[in-house]
Amino acid sequence: MSNQTIQQYNQVISSCKEIFLKKNLDYGSSWRIMRVSSLVDQILIKANRIRTLEENGIAKIDEGIEPEFKGIINYCIMGLIQLMPNNFEENPNTEVLSNYYDAQTSACLSLMLDKNHDYGEIWRQMLVSTFTDMLLMRVQRIKQIILNEGKTIASEGVESNLMDMINYSVFALIQLQEKTNNHA
Repeated sequence: MSNQTIQQYNQVISSCKEIFLKKNLDYGSSWRIMRVSSLVDQILIKANRIRTLEENGIAKIDEGIEPEFKGIINYCIMGLIQLMPNNFEENPNTEVLSNYYDAQTSACLSLMLDKNHDYGEIWRQMLVSTFTDMLLMRVQRIKQIILNEGKTIASEGVESNLMDMINYSVFALIQLQEKTNNHA
């Protein structure tokens, strides 16, 4: 595992957290009213738009793929915060929200490091479009788990799927950034 990967990972998360906290200043914690299933539908919208842009190559709305991956990361964080036990504060202040964000992203970084240990950095050889497909698949998995009232027999739960989706999105953003840097 390279220090470069950890640095790139932290840069992506820092960028996403900045957006998350700025939007919290604009909107407050209005997202706290959303159920995890609604947040998953927001992820579906963003992942589907990424896939459409990948296939068509044309955007009519002046936002590319990168902001959509960042949005997915932040919706996943919202979902993880909603799943936190004893998490009853409806409108946490910025410091509390920042701490929640850090706790969730720290767990995702730890998961990524463990998986990179076992798999190597194979994700660097994957296509960004594969991450998009994996995001869409995870959305479907979570929807099925929700339909099963959160019960799984032999599979990971909602939390694990959200964490994987954060890591897939981070990997996609790292690759997109590297591609931009190589063409500059």
